[in-house]
Amino acid sequence: MNLNQFKVPANKKIKLENFPTEFNGAIKDKSEGKELLEENVKKLAELQDRLYAYDKYALLLIFQAMDAAGKDGAIKHVMSGLNPQGTQVYSFKQPSQEEMDHDYLWRFYKALPERGRIGIFNRSYYEDVLVVRVHNLLRFRKLPQKLVNNNIWDQRFKQINNFEKYLFENGIITIKFFLNVSKEEQKKRFIKRIDDESKNWKFSEADIKERNYWDDYQKSYEDALNNTSTKYAPWYVIPADKKWFARLAISNIVVKTLEDLKLKYPELNEDQKSKLKDYKELLMNEK
Repeated sequence: MNLNQFKVPANKKIKLENFPTEFNGAIKDKSEGKELLEENVKKLAELQDRLYAYDKYALLLIFQAMDAAGKDGAIKHVMSGLNPQGTQVYSFKQPSQEEMDHDYLWRFYKALPERGRIGIFNRSYYEDVLVVRVHNLLRFRKLPQKLVNNNIWDQRFKQINNFEKYLFENGIITIKFFLNVSKEEQKKRFIKRIDDESKNWKFSEADIKERNYWDDYQKSYEDALNNTSTKYAPWYVIPADKKWFARLAISNIVVKTLEDLKLKYPELNEDQKSKLKDYKELLMNEK
């Protein structure tokens, strides 16, 4: 799979409408896609073990999307083989009063993964240049009025880029996924949630209201992608109309990223190896 076709190039403007929402490339069908995903899940389990043992890098995966694009399912299926002890998942909702008393990055900084671990953000600080922008929520933030100006979004893009560069330079590798679902597919999924009693809880009146802002969200996402996709923290626009393909593409990207780190298990020196032989002998001679 050519992963670069989903990557937003750094320092080059893209049009979100040029990225497909439905795609399966050379993958024959859903069945083949599931088999390939299972192979990647096994690879991820091994790579996670090396990441934990190496204990110098951390991996941060950020998922952003419109409602019903499949973020939860992607996280569940792609990460199904990971050791929970080495994984940290955060699903960010509206900020609490305590969080509102801090800068917008504060609550996310607290949730960053430790070295050797994989952190997953289901929504992230990008909400502060997306939903906050679309709904003009800055008026509810405790910011000095003189700071709320026409340049604030460009300033935030710069702040986010500096933050992610800081993470990279401290061994935290960031990959960002935008699950690109079509408006028509979102509609189908909403109707399924209404028809299926076991999924009614996933649907709310707010989902319908948010659809009215579809074009505004697309513009805000496009602006964010164009201004914050960098070599050290790239964005990938994942076709999400076919859930099985989205999951496979994400797993390929995560596997490739971890493989490129050339992770190795710690090696013992000759003295340490010699002592291991002594320890083994002691254990074998126990009565």
